[in-house]
Amino acid sequence: MANFAPVDQQMQILMRGVEFGDRLTYDNMERELRQRLQQSYESGQPIKVYCGFDPSTPDLHVGHTIQMRKLRQFQELGHDVTFLIGTFTGIIGDPTDRESARRQQTLEDALGKATTYAEQAFIVLDKNLTKVHYNHEWLASLDFAKLIHLASNFTVQQFLARENFAKRHTNGDPIWLHEFFYALMQGYDAVALETDVQIGGTDQLFNLMAGRKLMESYGMKPQVVLATPLLVGTDGVQKMSKSLGNYIGISEAPGIIYTKVLNVPDSAIRSYADLATRWSPSEITKLFGAVEQGTLDMRDLKHKLAWEMVSIFHGDQAANTAAEDAARMHQGEAPSNARLLRVSSPISIIDLLVAGELVSSRSEGRRLVEQGGVRIDGEVVSAIDQVITLAPGQERTLQAGKRKFLRLKS
Repeated sequence: MANFAPVDQQMQILMRGVEFGDRLTYDNMERELRQRLQQSYESGQPIKVYCGFDPSTPDLHVGHTIQMRKLRQFQELGHDVTFLIGTFTGIIGDPTDRESARRQQTLEDALGKATTYAEQAFIVLDKNLTKVHYNHEWLASLDFAKLIHLASNFTVQQFLARENFAKRHTNGDPIWLHEFFYALMQGYDAVALETDVQIGGTDQLFNLMAGRKLMESYGMKPQVVLATPLLVGTDGVQKMSKSLGNYIGISEAPGIIYTKVLNVPDSAIRSYADLATRWSPSEITKLFGAVEQGTLDMRDLKHKLAWEMVSIFHGDQAANTAAEDAARMHQGEAPSNARLLRVSSPISIIDLLVAGELVSSRSEGRRLVEQGGVRIDGEVVSAIDQVITLAPGQERTLQAGKRKFLRLKS
């Protein structure tokens, strides 16, 4: 039997950042969670909590870590946590917020992409306290009779009322029957895991509630649902997604993470601070208060945020190095991990760009120079026929675009 923190203390931690879009659902879920925690506190038995992640791409991004950090909170409070990889739901593809059907993948595709998920999850979760499951373990063996039972709990109208389906229906765009199965499959995960709590993004609320409905149909106590906000991507507009290219991968190099954070629009920085950092609410309020008062520049706040996010995934030393590299790049100097190319001067700038593999062709190199995207030692190269020379032992810096650097040495 475990010794748990007082229920009020647990509730204060676990309900932070939870939102549903309506007060009634919030109050109901808060009450049900309190009841489960009270029973757990009295019995000394942990509650079972899970969150699922579909392997639509090989890597997790920062948006995924919002739910993972909520799982970690449950772990630290002594509860039983499962990291579920949606190897079977990933075959269908989540239709949420999609204006067309996802391209289907095979189970082999999903399993291949899932190989990195568990290890990446342990950047946030405690490996020794985390159970990892794959939902093809139970979904692949469902027979048709069970599928009919699952489907009998929902109406077509319930699905068509969802915004993404409603829009497609109104526009006369195809809605494939298998897309309706996704919510059924995700809901059945809760049945298979006999869960107490499921965590998911606010965009998953229909699917989360489907789990409650299916658990009731099997005579089980319905799970508590905790929905967390979505993190906008680096464009500051749409939710973070690898398919949209507006993501920050948690396994990306420290310098890439640091630079991507610096390029996030100012309007989205508060969201990143609230959802993706270890900062306390009081620290966040203080930082943004300083920006409003003019005692802290937004650019400096972005550097603090970039350092924090690199530190989360790669440690303090990597964050320090990324910050130093960002400062050097701002001054036109090469970052510490830039490749070294030994050259015989004189050499034309176009030949140099090609030799350094900074461009794929001479024509691309010429276009980049004409657009003002090439610099030598921080100075813009203005002519496509410019010749670069290096004195014996001299080292210079070649920059192509914003992020490509090369150290040159004779």
